[in-house]
Amino acid sequence: MPYFKTSDDVEIHYRLWEQDSRQPLILLHHGFIADADVDWISPGIVQVLAETGRRVLALDARGHGRSGKPHDPARYGEARMAEDLRELMDLLDEEAYDLVGYSMGAVVSLLTAARDTRIRRLVIGGVGAAVVELGGVDSRVVGGPALVDALTAEDPSTVTDPSAADFRAFADAVGADRLALAAHARAIHQEPIPLTEITAPTLLLAGEDDPLATRPEVLAGALPAATLRTVPGDHSGAVGAPAFVTELAAFLDVP
Repeated sequence: MPYFKTSDDVEIHYRLWEQDSRQPLILLHHGFIADADVDWISPGIVQVLAETGRRVLALDARGHGRSGKPHDPARYGEARMAEDLRELMDLLDEEAYDLVGYSMGAVVSLLTAARDTRIRRLVIGGVGAAVVELGGVDSRVVGGPALVDALTAEDPSTVTDPSAADFRAFADAVGADRLALAAHARAIHQEPIPLTEITAPTLLLAGEDDPLATRPEVLAGALPAATLRTVPGDHSGAVGAPAFVTELAAFLDVP
């Protein structure tokens, strides 16, 4: 299981499903608290994409999974994670790639696509109008301070914010480093994203019952070349819905 060291000395873990293919690599970036296993491997998404003959890479973002977990908020934020993606693609000498991001990973992917012209096709999920209105994930559903309080509370039963409590339960369930996650929560991206600079054809996948992906048509309309598809499920369930991977694979299956 390979690692690479970023320009600020954080080790990033990734897995590469290599095979002979003339099509660009598919790079997968997971959501907050999750990792490559939770969002991409366990739901069978990697398997489906690899079975189409594609090379697939899934990484664990800094602070997540098997990657390095500094506790300094200055080492986090989706913009820093976007730099990690570009550095990895430079290291692997990829001339072009398809990028897929979910939730936090969708914000990372949008920031990456606004700067990296190597991206051939872009798929984002788990986000909606908040990307346009707030510059990131929807902090109106669960604010940064409430999330930080939930992640740093010694006793999870003291967390009163229902959405924050759900995130805390998820972190505990996967055995996450909660202080690393809290550091990222303090640094989440909340500035305008230059969406009009994204030239790659884009697929936006939104769960029908996802409170973090409301009014996805607002985001689709702000992108120069976006297609919107809704799939069954809430925020945690949509990425595992069969329709999610079906739409994803069909969109990326182009010469």
